[in-house]
Amino acid sequence: MTWIESLTLNSPSGFWNPIVWLAFLVIFAFIGYLIYSRGNRSYKPNTEQVKPFISGNAVEDVEEIRVRAGDIYWGFIEALKGYYNVLMRMHSGDLRDYILWYLGLGAVILFVLVGGV
Repeated sequence: MTWIESLTLNSPSGFWNPIVWLAFLVIFAFIGYLIYSRGNRSYKPNTEQVKPFISGNAVEDVEEIRVRAGDIYWGFIEALKGYYNVLMRMHSGDLRDYILWYLGLGAVILFVLVGGV
């Protein structure tokens, strides 16, 4: 058994060898460097080039165009508004309430599973 074979971890679904992994890492890092080195040389950081292009319009207030996390789920929340309204009324922010819900639902599930309802 060679030292490379001693580092190989065999499993029914394949193998894993850190030397092979390092070889691929070096190869892909080299390919990445080649792609990076062929980049645009006229790029200058900290100039007008780094500002976002918004169809030539000047951006006065960044907050107006910023997409907030809540905006991403707007469609889901609007479609399930009735469901979320019920959940929002149940949401108290008190950890003891959530533990009570957890224990209560756990008792119901246990009753159903053990009781055979």
